[in-house]
Amino acid sequence: MTRVSAHLNGALHDLMAADPRVHLLGEDVRDPYGGAFKVTKGLYDRFGDRVRSTPISENAIVGVGAGLALAGRPAIVEIMFADFAALAFDQLVNFAAKSTAMYGRPVPIPLIVRCPSGGNRGYGPTHSQSPQKHFIGVPGLHVYELTPFHDAGELIAGMFATERPCLLFEDKVLYTSAMYTGGVVDDLFRYEIVGGVARVFHNDDPAPDCTLIVPGGMVHRALSAAWELMLEQEVICELLVPARLYPVPDLPGLNRVRHVCVLEDGTEGGAWGAEVARVLHPRLWSTLRRPITLAGAAASVIPAAPHLEREVLLQPGRIKNVIMEAIS
Repeated sequence: MTRVSAHLNGALHDLMAADPRVHLLGEDVRDPYGGAFKVTKGLYDRFGDRVRSTPISENAIVGVGAGLALAGRPAIVEIMFADFAALAFDQLVNFAAKSTAMYGRPVPIPLIVRCPSGGNRGYGPTHSQSPQKHFIGVPGLHVYELTPFHDAGELIAGMFATERPCLLFEDKVLYTSAMYTGGVVDDLFRYEIVGGVARVFHNDDPAPDCTLIVPGGMVHRALSAAWELMLEQEVICELLVPARLYPVPDLPGLNRVRHVCVLEDGTEGGAWGAEVARVLHPRLWSTLRRPITLAGAAASVIPAAPHLEREVLLQPGRIKNVIMEAIS
């Protein structure tokens, strides 16, 4: 069993070994600390000054990373908590994203900004958010999320290949989960990768009662709800898990869909789910039985107390209720 964090760490080792131009920057990323979640463990010992611990200034870190990328040196920047990506908003939106197109010719900006995100760990209001929605729709900026299905090495290589600045959100709870391999999820579900999207389906692959479109950090909670609905209500759900959130990729398997629910950890309103619904609406207008259902976190700060945090964030019980309401 390989945990997601170890898998990502291995991908970073392979990348930096294969390309001596790549630099990695962030707070406390050097050994012996190896980053707040140990994803950069061993990189400094192996690659030396290409891995640099920085002062506590997200705006400066991303600015330096974008400058390296502009000069032709691929850069990976770690933001210790995704909440603090807000401090780098100007560098991401007004410098990195615009630099790809504002000089009269296409300019490659091979920059990846890693953002550990999400709650369910009791870290409180400013260390538990999923701010993906604030970066959706920015021209020149691509948004990704780590999943337990997608190979991290291939994902990072694909991000650099876009030659655009990319944000990679990494759910902190997902770090401790195992990567799925061999097309098997569990006794009920299998998966396949189609066009960069993981499709998770029942072993017999019947037409689903509801298709759930979820980012990587939501996978296990959505699967838990799907399990219970199958056993208790004989409701069959299929999951679509894209690694790229924006631009929204072509989502497979929707030719036989009747109901669609988009689930996310960010707060509802102006969210990623709304962008997915906008993209799918013309395609599915004639086949859906009701409008696409969107569900996310409550419009609230995220409490540190675990029992209150669970009420704010999207949990399997609420996912079940959302699905049952959608198909009723």
